[in-house]
Amino acid sequence: VQLQASGGGLVQAGGSLRLPCTASERTLSSYAMGWFRQAPGKERQFVATISRSSDSTYYADPVKGRFTISRDNVKNTIYLQMNSLKPEDTAVYYCAAGPRYSILAGSYAYWGQGTEVTVSS
Repeated sequence: VQLQASGGGLVQAGGSLRLPCTASERTLSSYAMGWFRQAPGKERQFVATISRSSDSTYYADPVKGRFTISRDNVKNTIYLQMNSLKPEDTAVYYCAAGPRYSILAGSYAYWGQGTEVTVSS
């Protein structure tokens, strides 16, 4: 499965961005999906995950209440809606697909190339 993340860019603090991640194959419904991010000089960290059927979602504490993960299995796409952005949200954001709904990066077998988000203060 090839994943293509997009939608990154430069935004002011308090602004919003929506990151789509589209799969190359019409099998996205077979996978749990996740978003991770990596800031310069830091390790990749979990952001959000969603189950195959969308009945379960889970968020990292720093983004709870501000970010929303969703999926459209017909369009073979997942989304990360990011509101009330803060400078500390600046990072490269990666989408990932795997067999299990998980906060662990090692649980995901397929990764997108990343899209860069910069939040200015």
